[in-house]
Amino acid sequence: MENINILVVDDDLQIMEVLCKLLELEGYKVHSSFNGFEAIDYINNNSIQLVILDVMMPHLNGLTALLKIREKHNVPIIMLSAKTEETDKVCGLSLGADDYIEKPFNTAELLARVKAQLRRYMLLGASIENAAQTHDLIEVGDLVLNQATKEILVCDIPYALTATEYKILELLMKHPNQVFSAEQIYENVWQETVYAVENTVMVHIRRIREKIEMNPKEPKYLKVVWGIGYKIER
Repeated sequence: MENINILVVDDDLQIMEVLCKLLELEGYKVHSSFNGFEAIDYINNNSIQLVILDVMMPHLNGLTALLKIREKHNVPIIMLSAKTEETDKVCGLSLGADDYIEKPFNTAELLARVKAQLRRYMLLGASIENAAQTHDLIEVGDLVLNQATKEILVCDIPYALTATEYKILELLMKHPNQVFSAEQIYENVWQETVYAVENTVMVHIRRIREKIEMNPKEPKYLKVVWGIGYKIER
């Protein structure tokens, strides 16, 4: 893990020391900043794989720093705050945070969340940041379609797709909630106009469901609209 760099941003020296020791014991290389300005400058000039960012800081608070970081970077960010109001969590997540942990935090929970965010970040190949910048990712809920690797990630777990499965999923994920008839799917994917294609499309839909749905018989994402067609639901 010596190649994984984590930036901890907090103006509380005691919390900073605890977090740094905790993460270093796990094998991460840890860097520290004591305010939002320092954090933004450090991220702009160094390779960082994850940020733990406190909300309440002097000079530049965590939410404003989060906005500034998101202008250029898609690195995972875990917000850390003593505030417990639901609105603070919603605000942080809506501004681009990947997770939110309240102080005082449980060390095992914090480490688990750090590992989960890093796993997702590293599983996407070159990195989420590079892929996002080249528009290679299509995200719908827990589904992430990587157009560069032709893989689908479901809750951070990658699954290989056949060429036809990929094309169907790409079409539906690019237009979430839009219903496509079997004929429309066939024409877009196979590039042919053929009638009575319902069974052909249905077989591929079933195979895709087996890969992306926890329970293919009760799908969460790939839905059938009876008598009309299929859609990916947000």
